[in-house]
Formats: sequence, structure tokens, C-alpha cells
Amino acid sequence: MHRRSGPRIVALVAVAGLIATACGAPGGQQAEQVGAGSVPAKPSAPVSLNILDIAGNLQLTKPMIENFKAANPDVIGNITYSTAPAPSMAGKLKAEQDGGVAQTHLVLSGTDGLSAGIAQGVLTKILPDFADRFPGLLDNYLPPAAAMQQLADGHGVEVVYYPSGPLLEYNPAAVPQVPDSPRTLLEWARANPGRFQYANPANSGPGRTFLMGLPYLLGDVNPKDPENGWEKTWAFLKELGQYVDYYPSGTTEVMKNLASGSVNMVMSTTGWDINPRVLGTVPDTVKVGMMQPMTWVTDAQYVLVPKGLSADQLSAILLLIQWMLKPDQQAIAYDKGYFYPGPAVKGVTLDMAPRESRDVIARFGRPEYERWIEQYPKQPSLSASEQVKAFDRWNREVGGGKVKK
Repeated sequence: MHRRSGPRIVALVAVAGLIATACGAPGGQQAEQVGAGSVPAKPSAPVSLNILDIAGNLQLTKPMIENFKAANPDVIGNITYSTAPAPSMAGKLKAEQDGGVAQTHLVLSGTDGLSAGIAQGVLTKILPDFADRFPGLLDNYLPPAAAMQQLADGHGVEVVYYPSGPLLEYNPAAVPQVPDSPRTLLEWARANPGRFQYANPANSGPGRTFLMGLPYLLGDVNPKDPENGWEKTWAFLKELGQYVDYYPSGTTEVMKNLASGSVNMVMSTTGWDINPRVLGTVPDTVKVGMMQPMTWVTDAQYVLVPKGLSADQLSAILLLIQWMLKPDQQAIAYDKGYFYPGPAVKGVTLDMAPRESRDVIARFGRPEYERWIEQYPKQPSLSASEQVKAFDRWNREVGGGKVKK
């Protein structure tokens, strides 16, 4: 299963060290950013692009990119795609730029690669430097997506978004009444030891969303401050941990355990509920529920532009990003529920999506999702530096000794 919350989330753990060692932009003429005034509206000749995906994002955006290439042969001549674990991205870009040759021209990333790239000084500042290429950008985003764009600090442009969770996914044959609050979840786990599970938050989208959503559910003092504002959250997780046998290193194992009956209830998100059922990893008989008072924790993925590119390459990339934000292209992000719903901009509805996506959502989507997304408040993910703090404390005080490598 090609999922975003595999190794890419691990990069956040390294951000603290990267911030400590970063000394500004890498040396070498090629590592300098081309001035906005030097970038033409259109490249003088078709360019070739090497695109690196560290977030599983191509599943959502590759058709958008290929559509642009087909419609604009005078802008892009050839595209090469590659994938890599998120933790390797910043070092790879820095090595290329220190060597004077930017071999990677575009990166598709989550918040982890974005943060590491900022810390290492290897990313081109898109906003406000090229703001004239994206008029009304924030106004064009859905409001929660606009909040996620702000996390990029101008170093990336958000291309997909979703209200992640936290959701409970369960086998209704074993869980007749899904917990509706943290208190009832704890009571269920106590009565059913070893039957509830979530993955290491540092390497799992659902685990991370659960961690960041609990402060809202529990009414903690400051949900944005895991060090000083999560007293109730840390106490709850420690108590809950008494009834968790182990924490898998990634979400795929959690879903396989749910499918096999090794566990009966897990933490999930909209995408992790829909896409594994589409792929057959999890039976379509599973159900989802939510705890109250619900607050969605949102997530997003971004286009990042390395430093050291030519003016023509930058010109082509800016045109490509503009294209990816068009409503008809954004509709492709519905995909197979991988990042459900997926579109980041306003005015994109499911009826605009490709037939395959519409058929998949019709069969595997949840009618309640549209209502829940509309009904409950949404908060952006923690900043990368705060996520690092939260993961570190979880590892030290909650589950680090029970993570299955």
C-alpha cells in the first residue's frame, strides 16, 4: 500500500538536529535563489524536470502534472519521477547544491520534508517572492487549507489537503458500541486489554492525528503546546498505554492487525479508512466513529522548489503549480480516497472528479463524512518544531519502550 505516513513522518524527529546545524543557504553559486525579476513568464525553451516524491503524493497529483505536460509542450519537454524516504530529502538537496548542480527540480512533500528543507536552507522562497504568479492564493484555498498553507512560511505551495481525524475504526462484530469519548475509550481498553492499537505517532498519520487531537478532546490548557499545555493528554496516554500490547512502527501493520482480528479497534483518519478498503487490505465491514467534543486535525502536502534552479526551470515550475491549483485539476485529488477529500481550493466538488474516483467514493466513502467535515471545527497540525517535541515526549513517557521495530 502506497501511503504518506510511512518513513516520511520520521523526518520530523530529525528536524531539531537540522535546525541546530543549519547555517543558512548552502554555499556555491548554484545554491542561490534566482531573483523574481529574472524569471520570465514562460521559459525560453521546453525544460526537463526531475520530480522527487517523498510523501506518496504522486498518487494524487501525477495526472495533474502529466496533463500540464501534454497541454504545454512548449514549457515542459520531459519529466522524470523518483521516490525516496522523507528523511533523506534535505541531505540530498544540500549535497546537490553544495556540488553546484541541482539535479532535483521539484519535491512533493508533507510537513516533515518542508520543515527539514527550511531548516537546511535548501528551498526556494516562493512567497512572497513570486506572489504575483499566484494572485489571491490564500483566498482561493478552503479556509482550513489556507491555515495549512501558512505553516509553509512561503517555502512551499500546498496542493492537497484533508481534515484527517482522529477517528476510531473498528470491527462492529467485536465492538458493538464504539466509544464516544476518551473516557469511554479508556474504559473499553481496560475491559479489552491488547485489543486497541495505534502506531508510533512519529511514523503514522493516524497516530500523529490522535496525539494532536487529544488535547482538544480532553480540554487541555493549550492544544498548541505539547510541553506545557498537555497535562491531561500525557496522563491519559500513559493510562491508556497500560492496555496496549505494543505500538507498530507504521499504520499499515495496524490495519493488517485490524483485518486479521489481532486487534478490534484502531485509530484512523478519513484516508486510512477509505483507501485500505479500496485496496482490500481491510474488509469493507469495518466501521468508523468519533469521540466528542470532536475537532478535526488537518493535514496537507506541498510542492517544494529546491534552490539552484535556472530562471527557465523556475518559470516552468511556477506555471505547473498554477495549473495544479486549477479546480478541474484539483478534482483529481479525490483519487481513491487516499487523502479524502483531497482538494485544497474552493469550488471543487466530487462530481468534478474522474469517473473512477466518483465510483470509488460512491462505494467506499462514508455518507457521514461530508456532514462531519461540515459540522465540526478544524485546527491545523502542530508546527514541525512542536511535533518534534510531542513525539520526543511520547517516546520518553508513553510508548517508546513498546514500539515494535
